[in-house]
Amino acid sequence: MTAQSMTAPLRQVLVCPPSHAGWSDPSKSAAWRDLGFHHPPDVASAEAQYGHLCHLLAEAGAEVLTLPASAHLTLDAVYTHDASLPTNHGLILMRPGKTTRIPEAQAQAAFCAALNLPVLAQIQSPATTEAGDIVWLDDRTLLVGRGYRTNRAGIDQLRSLLAPYQIEVIPAPLPHGSGPSACLHLMSLLSMLDEHTILVDLPWLAAETVELLRARNFRLIEIDDSERDTMACNVLSLGNKRLIALEENPRTNARLRNAGFNVQTFPGSELCQNGNGGPTCLTRPLLRE
Repeated sequence: MTAQSMTAPLRQVLVCPPSHAGWSDPSKSAAWRDLGFHHPPDVASAEAQYGHLCHLLAEAGAEVLTLPASAHLTLDAVYTHDASLPTNHGLILMRPGKTTRIPEAQAQAAFCAALNLPVLAQIQSPATTEAGDIVWLDDRTLLVGRGYRTNRAGIDQLRSLLAPYQIEVIPAPLPHGSGPSACLHLMSLLSMLDEHTILVDLPWLAAETVELLRARNFRLIEIDDSERDTMACNVLSLGNKRLIALEENPRTNARLRNAGFNVQTFPGSELCQNGNGGPTCLTRPLLRE
């Protein structure tokens, strides 16, 4: 079993129901605008879409673990991917650039302690890191987005923490996009599909990142540009050519199927698009085979 892969068969994954993240709590849901959501949460629709996602995960053979509710969590906690980075040596707790998300790391650490998953380290101020910016190209190479959520100090800390394990950390500059208040992660622009294939939003990737991926002989599949705003590039690999994607992106999903992938979909109009987090964002893989 490994934690240092994004494409091996998924065996254990942490999720957080919208209700546990406060979507049904009027005092928490009232903060939707400040958190960057597009409209007040519709918890019934979000829970139905979340249930569909969890069904697909379980059907694929993954043990689906649920993060408990906590007074310290905000609406964003439903996007469990960002708060921690599992490695084969323990969790690295993130220090999100979105400060309201900082408590999520401790909530995940407390839950994972009961699973005997140790904490390797915690990112310290002034560094910021969010796991949505961190991509395992292979089990010894991390590509880390440098943007408004993960800063240079965060990348330097990751490099120092992982150097003893012979893990290379490579920075990937991110574009300004819609600015600091928007959620633009490296994983907004690329998703690992298998060991040799990456789904990309090519025009938004830095030239040096594209050159790096091509030099490493990755096959790049481009999203359909018309589906950029519905997070077509946000796709979760289940291993063995199986993917979970959003049903709102039929053109990109067709490209993936034509490339030989088995693509299963769920609706994300409320759960994903309202808070800008797709299938990878909603899942924190803990173990892969």
